[in-house]
Amino acid sequence: MAKREKAAFAAGTRFDGLPDALLDWYGRHARTLPWRIGPGERGRGVVPDPYRIWLAEIMLQQTTVPHAVGYFETFTRTWPTVEALASTEDGDVMAAWAGLGYYARARNLLKCAREVAARGSWPKTEAGLRELPGIGPYTAGAVAALAFNERSAAVDGNVDRVFARILAAKGEWKDEKRRIADIVRTLVPEDRPGEFAEALMDLGATVCTPKRPNCLICPIRDWCTAYTEGEPERYPVKPAKKVKPVRYGEVYIVRGASGVVVETRPPQGLLGGMLGLPTTDWREDGAAARLEWIGDAEEIGEVKHVFTHFELRLKVVTVEGRDLVPSDYEFRGEEGVASALPSVFKKALKLAS
Repeated sequence: MAKREKAAFAAGTRFDGLPDALLDWYGRHARTLPWRIGPGERGRGVVPDPYRIWLAEIMLQQTTVPHAVGYFETFTRTWPTVEALASTEDGDVMAAWAGLGYYARARNLLKCAREVAARGSWPKTEAGLRELPGIGPYTAGAVAALAFNERSAAVDGNVDRVFARILAAKGEWKDEKRRIADIVRTLVPEDRPGEFAEALMDLGATVCTPKRPNCLICPIRDWCTAYTEGEPERYPVKPAKKVKPVRYGEVYIVRGASGVVVETRPPQGLLGGMLGLPTTDWREDGAAARLEWIGDAEEIGEVKHVFTHFELRLKVVTVEGRDLVPSDYEFRGEEGVASALPSVFKKALKLAS
């Protein structure tokens, strides 16, 4: 029997009744989120906005819901439609994104918005959504299910954790993730795919949490092997995380009568297109030589920041009373700059305040 057939067979036997139990629970306990419509509203003809759903899903990649909500409300107030977002300046969007991290998302956000605006409408299928910039398998499945009620599986970290516990998955994690995705696809109900996706997200976020899952109120514990074993926190069984390398550098707080010195970073690479403070290269073999134009300066401390693939340690160096800087840099008012800087530079500016 082929792998997908085995998954379908398992879903058709072992998991009978699970979708209904989950959806019943969701109808009573759904989170209220600004990009959602409520349980049952699709059945009453309420149409979800694909722009709001897509925007939220992009923001929620590597970002918690509480942190994302404020950004979401600012974006949708400033750019209420995908066409409005598509027509704005890159720098305005990058500044509004500051603090959300993973800044390639913001660049792809604009590319995607402009592609949709050029097409005149959103693709309404998972396959069509995959063709857009910055939309991967999970986001395509989520938007297809939540916005267009397509029978698609939206399998994120929450869903992986829920089903790793249901299955007591002990195998190689990459293989188990594929098995989970296959099973979830077979369980998506034809009439309520969007609500099923939201229900799984909510279950993982509020009940089947990484630590101290509340199994006593879980609506699908009768299907859960980890609950039967009494060790739900044991799952998922993932390979040990690799130790992140450390990179070093210097960052400069250069002040003058017109404010603080900043630069717009190159469009490609880490923090590409973002507003930044002057800094050396970031290297694993130690801090690079100080920028020549900085001259005499005072080192006041160090800030640390963790990126996806490395940890960064920057010495913070201050320069006061500077009036002239190279043409690649400019002075801006310090108060306005602070809100537009990525987190690592905000930390440096705060240290120097």
